Order: sequence, then C-alpha cells, then structure tokens
Amino acid sequence: MMFEFAIRRFSLLLFMLFTLSLFTFSLGYLFPGEPLTNFSGIETAGFSQSADLRAKYHLDEGYISQYLAFVGRILQGDWGLSFASGDPVFSHVLTLAPATFELAVYALLVSVIIGVPAGILAALSQGRWPDKLISGITLVGYSVPIFWLALLLIMVFCLQLGLFPMSGRISLLYEIPASTHFMLLDVMLAGFPYGGQAFTDALHHLALPTLVLATYPTTVLVRFTRDSMLNVLEQNYIKTARAKGLSRRQLIIHHALRNALLPVIKQIGLQFSALITLAMITEVIFSWPGIGRWLIDSIYQRDFPAIQGGLLAISMFIIFATIFTELLYTLLDPISRNQAHGKL
Repeated sequence: MMFEFAIRRFSLLLFMLFTLSLFTFSLGYLFPGEPLTNFSGIETAGFSQSADLRAKYHLDEGYISQYLAFVGRILQGDWGLSFASGDPVFSHVLTLAPATFELAVYALLVSVIIGVPAGILAALSQGRWPDKLISGITLVGYSVPIFWLALLLIMVFCLQLGLFPMSGRISLLYEIPASTHFMLLDVMLAGFPYGGQAFTDALHHLALPTLVLATYPTTVLVRFTRDSMLNVLEQNYIKTARAKGLSRRQLIIHHALRNALLPVIKQIGLQFSALITLAMITEVIFSWPGIGRWLIDSIYQRDFPAIQGGLLAISMFIIFATIFTELLYTLLDPISRNQAHGKL
C-alpha cells in the first residue's frame, strides 16, 4: 500500500515538474526581446556567436526540440547568464539559496517551539483566560501584515533602542570563509573566530528577520494545533479511557497528544513551503542576501534569465518540500494511506 502511494506521489511529482519546466521554457518567448537573448543571457552576441547559440538552443527547429534542449540544459546546470552581473544564473542560485533556507529553517523552528505548545495549552484550557489570551494574540499576529511588522520592529529595536542590526547576515568586521554559505554553520566550521563574537553577531543579525518571518506560521500552527487537540479530545476512545479512570495527564500524554500531533506534522511541512515565499518580503526589508531578494531585484532590473532561474529554483523547492511532507505524513499515519488510496 505504501509503495503504491509513493508511486502515485512520484507520478504527481513528475507531472508538476513537467508543468513547471514547460512554463519556465515559455517565459523565454513571453518576455520582451529575442528568445535567444532571454535564454542565453548574452545581449551583445556577434554574428558567429549568434549562429552557435541558435544551434545550441535549437532555435531553428521546432518547439519540441527547443523544449527538450532546454530541459537538458537545466539538468546540466546551464541556466544562462544574468543580464545584471554577467555570471551564470545557476551559480547565483547555489550561492544565495542557503541564506533563504537558513532563514526559513530558523523561522520554522521558532514557529514549532512557540506555536505547538501554545496550541496545546489553548486547547486544554478551552474557554478560560489562557485560551482567550492565546487566541487573541494569534488573531492579531495573523492579521498584521508582515512588511508592517518588519518596519515596526526595525524602528523600535534598531533605530530607537539599537539592540539589533538593520540589515545583512554579519558585520563587515568579520571575515568568514563561505564554505557552505550557511552563515552560522560557516562560523562554526571556521572554529568560532574572534572569540565567538562572530557567531553572536550572526545571531543578532538573524534574530529580527527570523521573528518577523515566524509570525505567520506560528499563528497558523497555534490555531491548527488547538483545533486538532480539541478534535481528538472529543473522540470516543478518549471518553472511554477517561471512563476507565485514567488521569488527565495520562490521557493527554499517552492518547490525545500523540494523535493530535500527526496532522500538525503535515501542517509544519506545508508552512515551510510557505516560508520560502514569505521570505522574499523579509529579505527585501532587512537586506538579507537571499534568493528572494535577488529575484525581486532581478524583476526591477528586467533581468529575464535571472527571473527564469529564480522562479524555477523556488518553485522546485516548494514542490519537493510539499511531496516530501505528504510522504512523511503518510508514513507516520497509516489511516491516511487508506483514505488516499486511489487518489493522486
């Protein structure tokens, strides 16, 4: 059963990747300018170079041949050159994506650490003041626009109190070799230089962007965990266990909590995908050098190969993260495999 479910999800993955690649390929013709320039990123090609490029990109052949050549170049890492920098787009993606992933991972950790326990507490105190307080704070956090919250925190904690830096991943005073492009990991691999001050400085730069980015998924996890916990507490097996004389602590830990957290695991994975898109706004406001800010800058600069590459990279990650979350949830919850049998 699990193997059949994995096959169906893999088929869905292939279909989604095919659709994404087809859309990305069509952008070369939908963008203004020549398709050869949009695909290659070379704006001033000579006559002989243009002939070589047209042969490389199969532009004198049919669309099917052009599409197959495009997929081959994507698999080989040949995503064209950026108009703005003249560097390969794929190298930009490899360099900038870790900054976005680092920010998203820490924001997700903050969301899980705060959101799940708060949701459980709200469910266990339904109708009392802890539930009303948590629900009120969650409603406010869910309603506040992320860009407004980011500007407010910058004004208070950066400009007035001076507790946190406004931009960047680390101060220019520290020279950290970019081994993995994950800042905290690079600092640790460098042996905590400058007496650990570089690590502390990187954490200070990470604090406010992480807090801003974690606001939305935290509110979602609080509400989802609360609803899931209340739903489990109303099940017949919980009432039966209570009638047998089990204590409230035993009911929660051994019966309710385990079953209530299964849907939350799936929601955590989905929120991680959402964080990648929300990170684009956060990166722009905090000048965080990630793939989201680079993509926004590319749109302003009309850097069409970079736009293609950025959209392709972000979309592929979201697709893979969603499919992986679905498989993990199905692996942990056998009931969902039976419910999903025969469905894509």
